[in-house]
Amino acid sequence: MQRQVVKSERGKKRRKISVTPRDRTSQARPFVLSSPPARRPVLFVFVSRPHRRVEMPFPRRLVLNCSTLLDHHVGSGVCGCCGALRPRYKRLVDNIFPEDPEDGLVKANMEKLTFYALSAPEKLDRIGAYLSERLSRDVARHKYGYVCIAMEALDQLLMACHCQSINLFVESFLKMVRKLLESDKPNLQILGTNSFVKFANIEEDTPSYHRSYDFFVSRFSEMCHSSFEDPDIRTNIRMAGIKGLQAVVRKTVNDELQANIWDPQHMDKIVPSLLFNLQQEDCKERELLGRAAYGNIKNAITPVLMHLDNHSLWESKFFAVRCFKIIMYSIQTQHAHLVIQQLLGHLDANSKNSATVRAGIVEVLSEAAVIEASPTVLEVFNTLLKQLRLSVDYELTGSYHACGNIDSAVVKEHEERQLQEAVIKTVGSFANTLPTYQRSEVMLFIMGKIPVPGMHPAIGPASSGFEGSRMIQLMLLKALLQVTTGFQTTNMLTALPTSFLDPLLSFTLMEDMEIRLLVLEILVSVIDRHDNRPKLSSISIISDISVLKLKVDKCSRQDNLFMKKHSHRLYRHVYLACKEENSAQLHFETLYALLGLISMELANEEVVVDLIRLALALQDLALTNEDSLPVYNRCAIHALSAAYLNLICQLTTVPSFCQHKRVPFLLPEDIFIENPRVPETLEKLEGEVLFLQTKIAEVLGGSGYNTDRLATPYIPQLTGTQRHSLLPTKIRCTTVYLLAYIELCALSLTRSPDEDRLAKRKSIGDTISLQVEVDSRNSPEREERCPAEEITFETLKKAIVDSVSTEEQERERRRQVVEKFQTAPFEEIAAHCGARATLLQSKLNQIFEITIRPPPSPSGSVGHGSTQRRSVPVYEMKFPDLCVY
Repeated sequence: MQRQVVKSERGKKRRKISVTPRDRTSQARPFVLSSPPARRPVLFVFVSRPHRRVEMPFPRRLVLNCSTLLDHHVGSGVCGCCGALRPRYKRLVDNIFPEDPEDGLVKANMEKLTFYALSAPEKLDRIGAYLSERLSRDVARHKYGYVCIAMEALDQLLMACHCQSINLFVESFLKMVRKLLESDKPNLQILGTNSFVKFANIEEDTPSYHRSYDFFVSRFSEMCHSSFEDPDIRTNIRMAGIKGLQAVVRKTVNDELQANIWDPQHMDKIVPSLLFNLQQEDCKERELLGRAAYGNIKNAITPVLMHLDNHSLWESKFFAVRCFKIIMYSIQTQHAHLVIQQLLGHLDANSKNSATVRAGIVEVLSEAAVIEASPTVLEVFNTLLKQLRLSVDYELTGSYHACGNIDSAVVKEHEERQLQEAVIKTVGSFANTLPTYQRSEVMLFIMGKIPVPGMHPAIGPASSGFEGSRMIQLMLLKALLQVTTGFQTTNMLTALPTSFLDPLLSFTLMEDMEIRLLVLEILVSVIDRHDNRPKLSSISIISDISVLKLKVDKCSRQDNLFMKKHSHRLYRHVYLACKEENSAQLHFETLYALLGLISMELANEEVVVDLIRLALALQDLALTNEDSLPVYNRCAIHALSAAYLNLICQLTTVPSFCQHKRVPFLLPEDIFIENPRVPETLEKLEGEVLFLQTKIAEVLGGSGYNTDRLATPYIPQLTGTQRHSLLPTKIRCTTVYLLAYIELCALSLTRSPDEDRLAKRKSIGDTISLQVEVDSRNSPEREERCPAEEITFETLKKAIVDSVSTEEQERERRRQVVEKFQTAPFEEIAAHCGARATLLQSKLNQIFEITIRPPPSPSGSVGHGSTQRRSVPVYEMKFPDLCVY
């Protein structure tokens, strides 16, 4: 028996192992392994024959110690055939795979592997490499059950281990995921995608400097466009691709060391892939844009616009609207206006494209405006109004000028009309998101774009002429109506300034009934601050207006100032609007709503009296019929007066004011219907069916109202602009300066010689807006100073009486002049002014003679022609008071 000493690894004890060979010649061959330099060589004895008896008190510990040593010093190729001598991490990895892959992962052994990886984190990269090696081998051998087990093990290790060496393990993990994604098996692709999604949810402690996700962006985008035959499998692959893209964005968007995911090379793949599946599945684009920063919005939106262009998706509208709703709701609030700006720029770029494409972009803008308004308000409205004008031009000319994407295509009129309606709707959508002060600015901005009759040249193509200006006026007024809808303000002076009200009221005198109706609707929208308009939608005699539940508010100080400044303009245009022959039922209903809203929103005692005067004046207009109105219009004016006086008498709560009689053809219920019952004539109406000024004054006087103003009949004061507007519309735009000259001559005819000499001369441009009345307030005179007259009670009384009579005379004279210019033919007026030209020339010659002649000199005389005058000494010359010091 040979005895050999074996030194254990710990070096604490020496054990004796006796070996008794059966044959003397067959001895064990020693095999010496080199130990670390600090230790002496260790002799191991391997038993090569089983018939030899070996005494091993601790055989298991020996094998464990040997395998531990080999784990550190032996390569993978050494002792590969001996399972007990394989590295421990390999044995742990091998143990998690069952004999039958259907049994699934061996959980007990997986826990051992996880514990080992946590205890020895430096082994994690080797574990990953070995798992990757096994997975590649199983994929090649089509052992897909073991592939699933390997990926499950990798996922658990990935979720459990968070150490500094995880980056090396991740490389193996991504290599395995890439191997699965490259496979042509849908199940493997979906398996790899799910593993990558789990990996993306892990927040790594240390960044990676060399990791790249370009392959995954390309592969997931390709999966989004899968065309697999089976629809269910195709849907699963596409969903996996969308989830993969979501995971890539989540993993890279916050990592500054990664390649910028917002680069166009990536966005051009990600965004079209999401849009391709948006109509079929729930798109993950929301998270993509929710993580976009200010500088990345353009890169994310540009592929969306390109995709919609390339696939002609603007025309269907639904998909584009849904897409940008997702974008607007998911994007950060402070960046939402950038989306609107890009849409506006895209709309400008497609200005010469088909109407359906532009209408689709405008529809998207309308929906986006509801979510978020742009801070550049005027830029938005300027672009929309520009598109409105272009649409009108295209409709009138019938072509797109052979530019853009359409080669000499014929414009479809109905498509352009749809575009115009979409633009008008979008204007309203943007306006509804604005505060009150910004909406007032937009109203002024739009009003400045509308061509006012006689003050702007014809707008539109040269061939369209007047029709182009009319269509643009209609479109812009409709846009303005959309802006004023729902507009509520506490100060009417700021809501309806003079710069806005004057041009707006000028449209109420145009021949076009549609334009007049739009202007009245705009006024009603601005004045209505308590949503009373729907309750006054139809004209009717209501015995008890409490059923309407009208909201009446006390008139504020600002409202009083507004009515004091602009009330006569409103009354005048209401009166003149009733005189239009082509007014229809809608016009009278809107006038009724306007009068009612003024009574509820802006009325004080003085305004109530003026409105009653106006109603009585309308009744007189229908009775006298100086303008030869049709019978229907006269009956409609009677019905309007009756309905309004019925409303105002109940608003004033004067019981005796509410007594009335019923005459069918003078009441709105029988006039404003489909088949009105209109008599042949309205001659000899009895006084008992008319509203009498004396009785109304008596009733209101008993209730405390000041009826002195009610005693004076209402007569509208016409300005030059309004008389100009009373002519046919085509003549107005071409004869504005001729009318100004005629008016100047008419004013000189109505003045006395002293007034003609002392009145201040006006320019032709100023004369257009002059009123016919000329008095000391509008015509300042240079008067010599006179001694102050003693003011007594009799003097004041006389001044009041004289002023009333003078005012009546002036009013009568104005009425005669207006009547003359309205009824006389144009040739007669021109001939009359021609006869006046000689007198005017003589006056000018006298003025030139006075201004050219030198002043008299005390040293000599100045001759003029054949006559000579004696010079006047300086001390005898009479200078004006202002020239004397």
